[in-house]
Amino acid sequence: MMLVALVGIVLGVLLGGHTTHKVGPFESSFILTPAFQGDTVVGIPPLGALTLDSHDGPVRLNVTLDRLRQADARRLLDKPAGLKDIGDQAAHDVRGALLTLALRTSLAALLGALALGLLVFRSLRRALLTGAMSLVLLGATGGVAALTWDPAALREPTYSGLLTNAPALIGNARDITARFDIYRRELASLVTNVSRLYAAASTLSAYQPDSATIRVLHVSDLHLNPSAWGVINSIVKQFKIDVIVDTGDLTDHGSAAETGFADEIGKLGVPYVTIRGNHDSAQIMAAVARQRDAVVLDGTEHEVAGVAFAGIGDPRFTPDKDTREAKSDDSVVAAGEALAADARGFPRTPDVFLVHDPKTAGPLAGLAPLVLAGHLHKRSVRHLDGATLLLVQGSTGGAGLRGVEKERPTPLECSVLYLDADSHHLRAYDNITLGGLGESTVTIDRTVVDPTERSTP
Repeated sequence: MMLVALVGIVLGVLLGGHTTHKVGPFESSFILTPAFQGDTVVGIPPLGALTLDSHDGPVRLNVTLDRLRQADARRLLDKPAGLKDIGDQAAHDVRGALLTLALRTSLAALLGALALGLLVFRSLRRALLTGAMSLVLLGATGGVAALTWDPAALREPTYSGLLTNAPALIGNARDITARFDIYRRELASLVTNVSRLYAAASTLSAYQPDSATIRVLHVSDLHLNPSAWGVINSIVKQFKIDVIVDTGDLTDHGSAAETGFADEIGKLGVPYVTIRGNHDSAQIMAAVARQRDAVVLDGTEHEVAGVAFAGIGDPRFTPDKDTREAKSDDSVVAAGEALAADARGFPRTPDVFLVHDPKTAGPLAGLAPLVLAGHLHKRSVRHLDGATLLLVQGSTGGAGLRGVEKERPTPLECSVLYLDADSHHLRAYDNITLGGLGESTVTIDRTVVDPTERSTP
């Protein structure tokens, strides 16, 4: 009977342990799920989540900020008085949501236990006893959660996703104490800062990718920075990436000792299409080719997620300044001409060209709607002749060690490209920029591509 009560409670919680409630300017989902370890997980899509050690088992509270009520956010941000009172309002909203959730979940759990007891025992008396046992179990669960509740949980949140790189979202967590008034102000800071973030996001161009849209993550010039893999992995999950495109310079010197850096490619779980940069040696590219889901292009074409990618490696191997020659530009342009000649014989017309140095892109004008490049460690966008768009990526590795030689560290940059499922043409792209070493900022800028526009968007 105790087992039936427990199973009935679990089923009831899974079916009815959720509610939607307004918290400040947000429409938020509150969900209780059975768990061996308690905690509260606050999801802030698409940036990730923060986990709070708020209480111990056997239920976990999941809170997701589903939608920003833009009118409320504007009123809140335009009036300083609104920001002053948001702590009281948000605390009141959270308290109301938790009370509603507790009542709804308890009722669902009780009904689940009664229904399962009646189904198993075929006796009203035994079903009622099962319901009574479920009330005892629910009371014990609530008691454990109440006794272990820690209002100072905001002191040490655990970040995941892109929030790992921007813990300043809720201010300096080390300064938060267990006192409720401090908690209330930090809650106000959380709601205010995320409101500003979502309000800014609402001004982005109105392109909305659908489930059929092909999502391509464009990275370049990682230069042995291990932090880049964490960023890439987070974006793959948060943005549901279909394929990663790397336009070269995975390493710094192309040495045998650097081949192990390529091992992370096979752990990403999505196709990884790449070309050789001027810092990558043949043995580096061989190490990449051995990884699961990796595709190395060098005067070749390969179809991934329905998109025909064609690319060529940089003809130079110049890992340091002593190996670089002024006349090397000629070979870079020649590589583009060779790829253009090869492309005319490919089984299908390429949708996207990959080159390392933007100078290689010139001869490819008019042969495909999109060319991706890197090398310069600085983003740029321009149209080539023949309606071909050239996107030059910054350094996803923050230029490696050389990135900290400047007065301000080089930011980590990458882009999410949205390709039409039928034509494979670029419809929009999100430029993601993360502050370099010692900085904790994240910006996302969306650009919608007008297919009739022939100047820089």
